[in-house]
Amino acid sequence: MITNQILTGTIEGLKKITNVDMCVLGDDCVCLASTIPDPEVDEAELKKFISSAAESQEMNGNQFFKVTDEDQRLEYVLMVRGGSDNGYMTGKVAAFQLRTLSTAYRERYDKDNFIKNLLLDNLLLVDIFNRAKKLHIEQEARRVVMVVETGSEKNTALLEAAKMKFEEGKPDFVTAVDEKNIILIREVGEDEDDAAIEETAKELLKLMEKEGRSGAHISYGTAVPELKDVSRSYKEAAMALDVGKIFFADRNIIAYSSLGIGRLIYQLP
Repeated sequence: MITNQILTGTIEGLKKITNVDMCVLGDDCVCLASTIPDPEVDEAELKKFISSAAESQEMNGNQFFKVTDEDQRLEYVLMVRGGSDNGYMTGKVAAFQLRTLSTAYRERYDKDNFIKNLLLDNLLLVDIFNRAKKLHIEQEARRVVMVVETGSEKNTALLEAAKMKFEEGKPDFVTAVDEKNIILIREVGEDEDDAAIEETAKELLKLMEKEGRSGAHISYGTAVPELKDVSRSYKEAAMALDVGKIFFADRNIIAYSSLGIGRLIYQLP
């Protein structure tokens, strides 16, 4: 679901271009975002429109449009003030924009949910294959998992900063499975060695420092050749984070491959 802030920004931007007021309503007829102060909607008529087969309809001098997902399930109702041809065309464009945004946000959520379950080893092999194919995620790619302990239970801003840095235009994933750690799944080329991976960890540490988290600790596992093995790299990174606090307290970055005998001692009963 798109946040109300994004919905508001979208229709306000469209109003600046078209000079047409509009309102986005949920399937429960509640206003979610509007450029119209105190928009008045006939709830009974709106419910009739929602239950009908029509994609758009003019009511009481305003244009109404259904915004549906790819399975034709209703997500929003868009109301555009005025019944003119300009209002109708503006509504069609706005409805298309909202539908595109909704699809993008849903895909992002679906990918994030899949990645979390992948990290936690909650998926069967066949589920990994099928869902990765549906979400257009390459299965045979070399990846390494990095865990960032932020030292804060509210790391939303840090998470978004990491997403902007490492996800935009790249095949990498940034997520979180708890309140204190941020996880980066980085795709690395066959020619990238441990030194190159270490440089990525340093970039991540610099980003945390820039965002005000100077005490962050980063650990990473070994690079794995397939998507199904990502959970193993995550477990290695999580162990490296714990072992690093005990045996390498002076380091901000610790690799699983550098734990040495500390790893064996940690695994003792």
